Amino acid sequence: MQAGIYRYLALDQVHFGRKVADALREEAASRGAAGVFVVTSRSLNRNTDAVKEAITDIADRVVDVFDECVEHAPRPAVLKLVERMRAAPVDLVVSIGGGTVIDTVKIALLCLAESVQSEDDFDRCRIVVREDGSRHVPHIDAPPYRQIAVPTTLSAAEFSDLGGCVDVRGGQKHLYTSPLIGPAAVILDPSITVHTPARLWLSTGVRAVDHAIEALCSPGAQALTDANCLHALKLLSQSLPLNRTDPCDLNARLQSQLGVWLASSGINRVDFGASHGIGHVLGGALGVPHGLTSAALLPAVLEFNSDVCSERQEWISRALGFPGQPAWRVVKAFIETLGLPSDLRQLGVPRERFAEIAAKALANPWVRTNPKPVERVTDVLEILRRAYE
Repeated sequence: MQAGIYRYLALDQVHFGRKVADALREEAASRGAAGVFVVTSRSLNRNTDAVKEAITDIADRVVDVFDECVEHAPRPAVLKLVERMRAAPVDLVVSIGGGTVIDTVKIALLCLAESVQSEDDFDRCRIVVREDGSRHVPHIDAPPYRQIAVPTTLSAAEFSDLGGCVDVRGGQKHLYTSPLIGPAAVILDPSITVHTPARLWLSTGVRAVDHAIEALCSPGAQALTDANCLHALKLLSQSLPLNRTDPCDLNARLQSQLGVWLASSGINRVDFGASHGIGHVLGGALGVPHGLTSAALLPAVLEFNSDVCSERQEWISRALGFPGQPAWRVVKAFIETLGLPSDLRQLGVPRERFAEIAAKALANPWVRTNPKPVERVTDVLEILRRAYE
């Protein structure tokens, strides 16, 4: 008999299909925010008017704008943001950008909650995987304030209370979680996403497909996530090709955003698998963007897992419009229709780094919860081999 617990996020509301400026004005007013700290990306803030337009109605409340986030949220970049936040009279953070921006804010809020002062201090706050695959998840105090997220990619960082942060000294990406570091509200406005480069938009869309598929194939899959993720695959498979051919079709972009919302219902609620886990290693060690790690790894992991979750993989093929075909082939073909690399060779990941990647992967919690057990370096190497060919 199926049994488990589904944990809801501390997420108050999601605005969708609305202008960012209108939603932010309402959020700031309803929360009585007097000091709003804005975190965004350098390219969005300095190369477009998007941020200025988004905060136009709350400009008198903005106490600082930080646009020095670094991909994969390395510890020094997070600490730089924390220092600025500590120096300002803040009671609300607004993050405008992709997963890098939103995750940087999550980890910064955790640092404020736990009085993190140095890179070494991060270690007492991160999730640790023990040798037997079990986890230690430290208790984190509540941060002093919350964030409102305005995502500009399809990474789904806005729909979780889990964040990744890289220890640059060892090239390892660690995970952190606490109920209140995730956004209190999310604003899905497709018009602000038109500034996002096409490759980044589409590859993070594949990341959303990865969220849906690994939730469906999870050993702890649940009815709610099953329903959400199957519909997410339909929305994403229909909208992402339209996003490629007509980037200005705002309705299609909104459908992709709604697909992400549904696909993310399993993040940090059900365990994911090796596509996410090995992807974290590729990001931390080699700097590969997570959307592209999903594009290269997901078909290989599906093939690796095919003998242990065949029924659910048939659900996936059917949701993507190709019933009866192997899910890994369907997903690989879909990725290629988006013009994205679908293997590690195309990403330029050198085979001589495989042993290092495999060793680090065993310390990732999601590698250890893959549907088909991954317990040895040789298991990871088999997946990497499939992903390279």
